[in-house]
Amino acid sequence: MEELPAHEMRRLEAAAASDGVSLDDLVSRRLAGEPLQYIEGSAPFGPIEVRVDQRVLVPRPETEGLYEMAVKMVRNPEIVVDLCTGSGALALALKHAFPGATVFATDISEEAIEVALENRLSTGLDVYFALGDLFDPLPASILGQVDLLVANPPYVPKGDFADLPEDVRREPEVALLAGPTGLEHIQRIGASATRWLRPGGVVICEIGETQGVSATTSFVDLPAVVRQDLSGRDRYVVAVKP
Repeated sequence: MEELPAHEMRRLEAAAASDGVSLDDLVSRRLAGEPLQYIEGSAPFGPIEVRVDQRVLVPRPETEGLYEMAVKMVRNPEIVVDLCTGSGALALALKHAFPGATVFATDISEEAIEVALENRLSTGLDVYFALGDLFDPLPASILGQVDLLVANPPYVPKGDFADLPEDVRREPEVALLAGPTGLEHIQRIGASATRWLRPGGVVICEIGETQGVSATTSFVDLPAVVRQDLSGRDRYVVAVKP
């Protein structure tokens, strides 16, 4: 029988003990490809912990890197926007870091918004979560007023889905897959970002490691650059509105 790494076994043992369930059942679920965080029911993200299940992506270190970059780049923002929020981890962590900010977060998935609202309640952090496509649900009153715009959009090309690890393929396709190129959502964000940002406003978007050059050219009227994650891979496109 296939064995799990020792660190995963320790986490499953802790989950079994805390929930009063069978360790063997949890091990079987993990061996069948279920993400470890789904089995545990939660995941740490920056300064907070959020609930995660089959309705949302598992928060990843790369997105935590986006959070850390945002906190370093921006001081005392008044308005923050998080697109494709999923579990709400990034939006809630930014609200924690910037308690004086008004934070808006959107997602096209009704199930994701449900999880985000649950996490808003459990963390006690006041974020405005809205159902809809990218910028569509945002109030017109913040057009040209956003200090910080962040996004972890779908960026996996549809044709690459079968090549993803088994546990990743258990996560919601709507949060993983873009169109044929993987750049479709990034291009839409890049085309509209400048309209929403105030002068001096910052946009940070997570991208695929092969998408750096294409992603920077997607940001219309913004001097975008690519930054790397902790593994040295292209992972973020960053721009400051002049």
